[in-house]
Amino acid sequence: MPAAPPIAPPRPWALYAGRWLRLHRDGLRATAVGTVALALFLLSWHLLTSYRVVFFVRFTNVPSPAAVYDSLTRAMHDSKFLLHVLLSCRRIVIGFSLAALLAVPLGLVMGRFKLIHEVLFPITEILRPIPAIAWVPMAIMLWPTNEQSIVFITFLGSFFPILVNTLHGMSLVDPVLVRASQCLGARELSIFREVYFPASLPHIFTGLTVGMGVAWVSLIAAEMISGQYGIGYYTWEAYSLVQYADIALGMICIGVLGLGSSTLIRGLGRLVMPWSRK
Repeated sequence: MPAAPPIAPPRPWALYAGRWLRLHRDGLRATAVGTVALALFLLSWHLLTSYRVVFFVRFTNVPSPAAVYDSLTRAMHDSKFLLHVLLSCRRIVIGFSLAALLAVPLGLVMGRFKLIHEVLFPITEILRPIPAIAWVPMAIMLWPTNEQSIVFITFLGSFFPILVNTLHGMSLVDPVLVRASQCLGARELSIFREVYFPASLPHIFTGLTVGMGVAWVSLIAAEMISGQYGIGYYTWEAYSLVQYADIALGMICIGVLGLGSSTLIRGLGRLVMPWSRK
């Protein structure tokens, strides 16, 4: 009886590919599900606009995906549209950065020192519920140019979510860790750096993510009311000129920019907090 041929060992690239698939299985599944959901959304949009469905919501004047794509191809060759996008991004970067640089240290200090919390917390709680759009007239009076007033409104929109989440993170720090560090002779600065700040980081990044979303909402509202450039002004101008495809393009552009900026913050959070990776 002839002997069975030897079984060839698996090739190294097959082992690496199988290991990579096992490690990234959840991510690949999420990507596939998201792709299918997006495709179904585009298909539904196409059908509703093609047949001009009227069922509580009217789709008679809503542009189709093809019309929005045509508007995108024209806009990509228009330097003015790119200027709108770049100016909005610059305003977001400046306003959000100022808010983060001020709100995070202020939240840490308010969460650590009771007297500072008692002085500042009532003021922040009175100002926090005021919507960003209500600040537009005041911002125009406070700042000499529209550009500065728009950045100020963007700053306000992102400041309070970051501050509140930082305060929440400070309130959840285990006091046993603080007392242990004090017993070991740690100074106040070391306690901040080694205990409070690392323990509050997850909540700080949650506040940064939420604050970025609110910053975009505030920016678009300010640009629609008092701006002359920006993606918000572009969208409002398209509505004034009855250019429906450009309206949808502006809205989609806002969503993509907001998603991209939030994704950057989450990626930075994973780099800063490697222990939080799943």
